[in-house]
Amino acid sequence: MPGLVGIIGNGSPGEPRSEVQRMVDSMSYEPFYTSGVCSQEAIGLHAGWVCHRGSFSDCLPIWNQAGDICLLFSGEHFAEGADAEGSSAASEENASALVYQYEEMGTTEFLQSLNGWFSGLVVDLRERKCVLFTDRYGLGRVYVHESPAACWFASEAKALLKVLPGLRRMDPLGLSEFFSCGCVLQNRTLFAGLSVLPGGSAWTFRPGRQPQKELYFRCDSWEQQPRLDAAGYSVQLKETFARVLPRYFRRAARLGISTTGGIDSRMILARAPSGGQQTCYTFAGPYRESRDVRLARQVAKICHRSHQTIPVGQDFLLEFPSLAEKAIYVSDGAMDVSGSIDLYVNRLAREIAPIRLTGNYGSEILRGNIAFRPVSLQGELFEPEFRRLLRSAQETYAHESQGSQLSFVAFKQLPWHHYAKLALEQSQLTPRSPYLDNELVALAYRAPADRAATDQLLLAIIAQANPQLGEIPTDRGIVSHRVSLTAYARRLFQELTFKAEYTYDYGMPQWLAKLDHALARLQLETSFLGHHKFHHFRVWYRDQLHGYVKDVLLDPKTRSRPYFRGSALEDMVAGHIRGDCNYTVEIHRALTCELVQRQLIEQQ
Repeated sequence: MPGLVGIIGNGSPGEPRSEVQRMVDSMSYEPFYTSGVCSQEAIGLHAGWVCHRGSFSDCLPIWNQAGDICLLFSGEHFAEGADAEGSSAASEENASALVYQYEEMGTTEFLQSLNGWFSGLVVDLRERKCVLFTDRYGLGRVYVHESPAACWFASEAKALLKVLPGLRRMDPLGLSEFFSCGCVLQNRTLFAGLSVLPGGSAWTFRPGRQPQKELYFRCDSWEQQPRLDAAGYSVQLKETFARVLPRYFRRAARLGISTTGGIDSRMILARAPSGGQQTCYTFAGPYRESRDVRLARQVAKICHRSHQTIPVGQDFLLEFPSLAEKAIYVSDGAMDVSGSIDLYVNRLAREIAPIRLTGNYGSEILRGNIAFRPVSLQGELFEPEFRRLLRSAQETYAHESQGSQLSFVAFKQLPWHHYAKLALEQSQLTPRSPYLDNELVALAYRAPADRAATDQLLLAIIAQANPQLGEIPTDRGIVSHRVSLTAYARRLFQELTFKAEYTYDYGMPQWLAKLDHALARLQLETSFLGHHKFHHFRVWYRDQLHGYVKDVLLDPKTRSRPYFRGSALEDMVAGHIRGDCNYTVEIHRALTCELVQRQLIEQQ
């Protein structure tokens, strides 16, 4: 995955530049990556980078004309000023102009002016300092390890594990949070001795001094804004979205639009700059053509854009073992093995265009969607001490979710939960979403106190921009206008199929699994699955992938891990493969944990 690595200080036991090169090499696992290493020994800095060839960051290192300020930057910055066609000045086609912004503005103002998902390092030889920073949400993840004499940092944990063997051990607390919540909380990680830089961080290093750890952005500056009434918010939302969207069509010839049957990608297409010929595409599953595919094709046609379907079928299932292992390696275990499907479809999406514009995060930012919560796991699977940690994880989540719901979503859910899938996407292409534009997120805090943006408000904005799009129901059957009794019944049916599909897949209760097993000859999954989703791991683990599940989870090494009860692990696998139990989530997490052990801890 693109990113930065480095050692700041003089405490490295080995040869620092050589160690940095090893860190870079561990992140250079795709042929379309480019990389480099640079050093400034006068201030104790050795750093490196990996980026997509031809991307916004493919111009490193960036020096000013005087040769006394250098910038390493990973990610993208979406500056104000793109015109109505989505184009921008040549200096905004890559990160080269940013060093001059720093030179003119100074550290704090420069960082506050940045808009996007990124991490970076400023080397200021005039002041004999370097500043390590992240975007305000923390999606440009930076792992750090500190010793009394040096700070090691990297965009991927594996780079630090490569050169610091003492870190190659699981953190029990982080592991329990991963099992319970699907991610590690409070900027901890799965690895003892490694933490994550908080969003909005600016750590300043000077030779012979302790690092100065500051935040250049705090969410309370957005929380304290005055609220708008419903009418005022509607007007501001429409105007702001129309203003910021062209920024995300920069380099439009290299861009594809990931399109679904929902609201958020449709809003992008309704307001997209005119004249674009970008291809739209939708991911499709093996059972049937989903509503996402049918509606996305219709939306693309109305917007005069071509549409392609990216299928997930037998090829994915045959590749699952290698894809699962790569997903764990790429994401450092932040994403569970279900991320194998994200790796697969984004690899195919790159063949269409190296930049992917999506509606991701629209429902979270504008409608306050909470995307992760603690889950109840099969308690007998775990040793007693680990079960205690699982309960502690639930308490931590409850504490962290207090306060502003939007702040929880933007500054905790995004970097802790959504980062994992984003990491896999970024390994294959450059994902973009206008819904995390600083202006739009700031405006979301001004929504009327009693509600965030509703589906109806967003559909009305879509209909104003393109009346034809307003006539098409969403994948859940929602429309922007008053509906007939027939249309209302259709919406109820779509909602029913959505919930039925979840219940028949991930959410199948154990009593229903037993009934489904008794009726196995009817193959009921062919009736329920595929209307809305393109992945179905409960059935796949039971059928096509059961051999891999058994090979990994019933291996003596896996059964002997200190957090598992080996006999219970065997019973869980047997019950799921037999088909009268549903342990999809447990299998996701257990496979992930074991692959982290094998690939990132034992084989470094």
